[in-house]
Amino acid sequence: MVRLSARWRPLPALLVLLAASLADVVAVRAQSETPELALRPDSAPRPEAVHCVHGCPVGASPRNDLIVRPIYALSSNDDTKFADWAAYRVTRRTVGSGPERDWRADPLLDADDTLEPSDYRGAHARFGFDRGHQVPLASVGKTRHARYTNLLSNITPQKSALNQGAWRKLEAAEQRLARRAGIDAVYVVTGPLYERTMPVLPGADEPHRVPSGYWKVLAVSAPVLRVAAFVFDQETPRAEEICTHVVRVDEVERRSGLDLFAELDDGAERGLEAGPAHLARELGCAPTRTAASKR
Repeated sequence: MVRLSARWRPLPALLVLLAASLADVVAVRAQSETPELALRPDSAPRPEAVHCVHGCPVGASPRNDLIVRPIYALSSNDDTKFADWAAYRVTRRTVGSGPERDWRADPLLDADDTLEPSDYRGAHARFGFDRGHQVPLASVGKTRHARYTNLLSNITPQKSALNQGAWRKLEAAEQRLARRAGIDAVYVVTGPLYERTMPVLPGADEPHRVPSGYWKVLAVSAPVLRVAAFVFDQETPRAEEICTHVVRVDEVERRSGLDLFAELDDGAERGLEAGPAHLARELGCAPTRTAASKR
């Protein structure tokens, strides 16, 4: 596991030497436990890239903590207490049921920068919030690292109707896609939206900000790059279908403030982000039924 933080902490010389091989340390195929490192962003390699296609999101606060594990990378926001984005890779070899949920604070984050399990006490009874995964357990359940999905850095307060309805349907869709013949991997990046004030967790003793909605972008890179983007409000009804929430990638960027697929050349990036969601059609969604067209 790797943590890249703007708050530099001195490291033993041995750990500094290990930085040169970080790309191997966090490779998806790695099976051994790895050291936890805190590295300066200006001197470190970019180990999070293994979880992204054409670059991980750009534009999050420079104060964020970038956490990289063998099954995902995420950018944890000290102010909201939740990840601004999380990226992961789904294949037919990773999909499956995982360990039981065992909620824990992320040991790579300072206590003041994250929530603890007790902070969610009373949230469901009062506001209908579940502990919603950004990286879903079932998408990486066959890996030996699946337990990391239950760390609270990967969790946000998500309304039960959304978490157990359309959000779960989209997770199931990405898992089916990863099992499809001819698909080597599905690259997913997801995160919260803060477009209106939401009630805070009644049991939390740290200041935080509950998301008003969520976005998710799926990408398949071969034989050509295809994408599908979705946006959901916290109040999405349980019975809602995912196809009514298809948007263009540039809509996600505008509302999240992030730059996705930033390593593509400008022309290809503009065409991908503004163009039709080809991958959404492969998921069974008609290209004209998009949330963007209804706004």
